[in-house]
Amino acid sequence: MTAFWGEVIGTMILIVFGAGVCAGVNLKSTYAQNSGWIVITMGWGLGVAMAAYAVGGVSGAHLNPALTLGLAFSGDFPWDQVPSYIVAQMLGAFIGAVLIYLHYLPHWKETSDPGTKLGVFATGPAIQNTFANFLSEVIGTFILVLGILAIGANEFTEGLNPLIVGFLIVAIGLSLGGTTGYAINPARDLGPRIAHFVLPIPGKGDSNWKYAWIPVLAPAIGGSFGGLFYKFAFEGVISSSFYGVTFALILLLAVIYFFTKKETLNQTKSVSI
Repeated sequence: MTAFWGEVIGTMILIVFGAGVCAGVNLKSTYAQNSGWIVITMGWGLGVAMAAYAVGGVSGAHLNPALTLGLAFSGDFPWDQVPSYIVAQMLGAFIGAVLIYLHYLPHWKETSDPGTKLGVFATGPAIQNTFANFLSEVIGTFILVLGILAIGANEFTEGLNPLIVGFLIVAIGLSLGGTTGYAINPARDLGPRIAHFVLPIPGKGDSNWKYAWIPVLAPAIGGSFGGLFYKFAFEGVISSSFYGVTFALILLLAVIYFFTKKETLNQTKSVSI
C-alpha cells in the first residue's frame, strides 16, 4: 500500500469512528442517544488510535492536514509530499462520512433538527463569535501538534504510541472542545461537510459554509505554529519559518478581531444586560 492510500484509509477510519459516535449520540432513536460529551470525546480518541494503528506503518498516520503542515514546517516531513497527503486526507474524510450516512440511514428521517444532522458531519460554535471561535481552533490544534511531537519524544512500550495519542484527543475534547466542537483538523471538518452538502439527507438544511473557513484555516495555522514552537522550545531550533508563521498568526488574529469586534462588543453588552 502507498502512503497516499494509507492516509485515505486511515482518515476514513477516523471519520467512521468520530462521525459515527456523533451520529449515535445525537440522532433520534439510536441506543446511544443522549449519552453525552464524554462518549463523543472517547469515540474520537479511540478512532484516532485505531486509525493510527491501521496505517501508522504505511504513511505515518498523519490523518490531518494541520499535522502534516506542522511536521513540514518543523523539518520532519518533506514539503513535496504535503499536497498528496492533504488530498488523501480530504478524500478519506469524505468517504468516511458517506459510510456513516449509510450506516445510520433510517435515523436521518427520524431526526427533525437540521443542525443536529449537520453536527454529525461538521463542527460549529457553541457561541457564535468569529474571533473567539478562530482562536479556540488555533489553540486546540497547537496543543494537538505540540502534544503529538512531545509524545513521540518519549519512549513507550512498543505499540503504545497510537493509544497515547488517542488519549491526547480525548483530553483536548474534554478540556478545549466545548467551544467549537474541536475540529482541530481541516479534513475532519471539510470532507464530511462536503458530504453533507451532496448527500440526499432528509431535511438536512444548509451546510453552514459561512463558518466552514474557521475549522480549515485556524487548525492549519495553529498546527504549523505548533510544529515550529516545538522545535524552538524543546530543541532550540529557530528558523525563518518560525518568525514568518508567528507574524502571520498575529496579523491574522488582529485582522479578524478588527473586522468582527462589533460582534464581540454586541455579545458582551447582551451578556451584561
